[in-house]
Amino acid sequence: MAMAVAMWLLSYILKLFNPTLLGAAPGKTVHGMQAHISETGFNLAVTGHNTFNLPSQTRHLIDTLRGYEGLNFEEDWKLLTILMGMNDICDYCKDKALFSVDNFIHYITISLEMLMNEVPRMIVNVVQILPMQTLREVQKPTPGCRLQRSFCSCLIEPAARSEELRELVEVNLEFQKRLELLLFSDRFFKDDFAVVLQPFLKHADPPRLPNGKIDMTFFTHDCFHFTIKGHEELAKGLWNNMFQPEGGKMIVSSFSDPISLICPPMEHPYMFTRPLAARSGHPPLQSATLSQAALLLLLLLLTALACLPVV
Repeated sequence: MAMAVAMWLLSYILKLFNPTLLGAAPGKTVHGMQAHISETGFNLAVTGHNTFNLPSQTRHLIDTLRGYEGLNFEEDWKLLTILMGMNDICDYCKDKALFSVDNFIHYITISLEMLMNEVPRMIVNVVQILPMQTLREVQKPTPGCRLQRSFCSCLIEPAARSEELRELVEVNLEFQKRLELLLFSDRFFKDDFAVVLQPFLKHADPPRLPNGKIDMTFFTHDCFHFTIKGHEELAKGLWNNMFQPEGGKMIVSSFSDPISLICPPMEHPYMFTRPLAARSGHPPLQSATLSQAALLLLLLLLTALACLPVV
């Protein structure tokens, strides 16, 4: 699962500061159909992939960047956003070993190490995965909505208060905890590279009407992905997190209320990249300023359909 539309909207916010931005997908692509890079931008992800597919997606991205004629691979700064793990939750009951927490962290780690070792001048947003249980409430009696049972059966099919559902909720929480354990460190931080965990979705409840029911205007016909209305909120949440320091980042409790964009303060007009664990010895990444003409937006996303599954 990924944030393609949200990143597309984010790219337009970034272009207010840097009109020469490269890499944002100019539109949507169709699942299962080949698309040229002029249509995808650097959105090279594949619909339905799990975290064990992330290293191959990362390799594809790195190779594409190296050979892209419009990019100075060594000098241009790059911004990459990754959101992975929800398909693993959806498939967990089908193979608990393959979709385990350990494997989730293993393949995330491999991918981040590839980027750190091979790509100069890059900032990586890793978006914390969602609490998925409330996705079960996003329902209506339509054929599209019944698709949930095919692509997220491990979450949708268990009975309420069942042992299967309890286990899945615990696994979802463990995914979040282990991702924090991996990234709240200086392991992926150096002079020209940083990985930043953006936690705004950690406790997010789906948008609701005043009567407490799910606001279905935020969801597409499959009852699983956000509409543009929802993606606007995701883009704003990610933007805000990028300009907030570790330990002071906004966490959305509910999408029922619109998120207000923050403006980078004059005294710190940069994306925050230094982890608290990096106590000394590393200067801030000056590359993080949005005023630099070389900033490159990279969208490594799980879906070429430009949709985000939301709970």
